[in-house]
Amino acid sequence: MAVKIYSTPTCPYCNMAKEFFKKSNVEYDDVNVAEDEKAAQEMVDKSGQMGVPVIVVEKDGSEEVIVGFDEAKLKELLGVK
Repeated sequence: MAVKIYSTPTCPYCNMAKEFFKKSNVEYDDVNVAEDEKAAQEMVDKSGQMGVPVIVVEKDGSEEVIVGFDEAKLKELLGVK
């Protein structure tokens, strides 16, 4: 399983998601789309959205894209309580 979050430093929901990952002991890659134009375009291509956070969970060969911080959905996908 791999988790990637497209975020910006000033986004409160991004920070909430990252705090959730830390508390749940979930390793993740943090991509700052404010500094990386290529990553920002990749985020838009995956989600159809300009807003952050966009969280991508790769699991069992499939990819789930979550726009915003949806704690319940993340718990379900990641198998955490």
